[in-house]
Amino acid sequence: MNKQEYLAKRKALLEAAEKALNEGKFDEFEAKEKEIKDLDEKFEAFAKAQANMNALKDKQPAAVAIEMAAGENGVVATTKPVEAKDEKEVYLRAWAKEMMGQPLAEQEKVVFDKFNADIRNATQTAATHAILIPETVREGIWREAGELYPILSDVRMTFVPGDLTIIKETNAGDDAQWYDEETEVADSDFGFGELNLTGCELAKSIPISWKLRKMSIDAFIPYIQTLLAEKMGAALAKAIVSGLGKPGTGDTFKPQPKGIVTALVAEQGTPQIIEYDDTDDLDYDKLAKAMGLIKSTYKNGAVIYAKSTTIWNKLALIKDNQGRPLFIPDVTTDGGVGRIFGLPVKEEDSVADDAILFGNVARGYVMNVNENMTIYTEDHVKQRYTDYMAYAIVDGAPLTEKAFAYIRKKVQV
Repeated sequence: MNKQEYLAKRKALLEAAEKALNEGKFDEFEAKEKEIKDLDEKFEAFAKAQANMNALKDKQPAAVAIEMAAGENGVVATTKPVEAKDEKEVYLRAWAKEMMGQPLAEQEKVVFDKFNADIRNATQTAATHAILIPETVREGIWREAGELYPILSDVRMTFVPGDLTIIKETNAGDDAQWYDEETEVADSDFGFGELNLTGCELAKSIPISWKLRKMSIDAFIPYIQTLLAEKMGAALAKAIVSGLGKPGTGDTFKPQPKGIVTALVAEQGTPQIIEYDDTDDLDYDKLAKAMGLIKSTYKNGAVIYAKSTTIWNKLALIKDNQGRPLFIPDVTTDGGVGRIFGLPVKEEDSVADDAILFGNVARGYVMNVNENMTIYTEDHVKQRYTDYMAYAIVDGAPLTEKAFAYIRKKVQV
């Protein structure tokens, strides 16, 4: 059974299973479900066997590299088994060659098809198809994105497929009380709520010229990884800070994660926001008030985020009431450039100009990757370039506004 036969048979079984389910024929649906699982197992076994066969063909006779001694009787001096290539390493190279338009070796084709079998079940065109990004490259993209955008690195990101519901506290209630044996324990107004992360589509297309694709594989992989990290990371970091959330009636923007600032602005009376203007400039007192707005349980692990120009043109110039600089430069700070009130100060381009975001995003914000990154390619023959479109489904929202404070400049009306 070759790949085309497998995909055709699987598609037919899926259609039959879906039809049975829609008609309420659950016994028939379960039977088709079992057939699909059996078919997948058979094809996976076939693909592994084919990969092993191709690996054997590539090896030297007897699957060993034989070093003959120079002795008189020609005795074998040593034998060194040739180690089988790790499938992930094979796929990494095959993926890079596919991205660069280079032909794949037979073994690379088998491994490449195996890794992409799940996302290739849907009908694809010859010009546009989805390709699974290798695990090492995906990890590199997330790591580099976090290095470029510190707030993204600080978020505790989860990778749960599909929709995710998180229970969050809506009312902390009263603390426990001491009682004697005769006194009835009072009820608490402790409250829970739900935060539903349903997923928002994030995509970025990057055109690469065919001339540029002729670079070496070892150079191409970090090149495309860095490009994707920069472009996808910028959108994710901006969403954490100022994402608009889900559109309501009359809204024209697309679904996106809900940002911290968006949530703070939406609060009645904006209790977590401090403003200043040219006549009432940013000073020590306003920074101290912002610190006071963060609930004490979130201060441990809190960070101050601002653009580089805001840090060096404003924060670094603020002095306390005794004339001492409030900002303490410290390049050893994890991802930061200094400290204020003991909190790390990090350069974050996603924060607005002249604004400062205080907060503990590790505990106060949640982001889930419903579907990890894949990449689509589309060739443009006449223009001699290829579009590389990265695609992921992500959602996020603040767990509590009390973990944050925001200082911004008043908008002049």
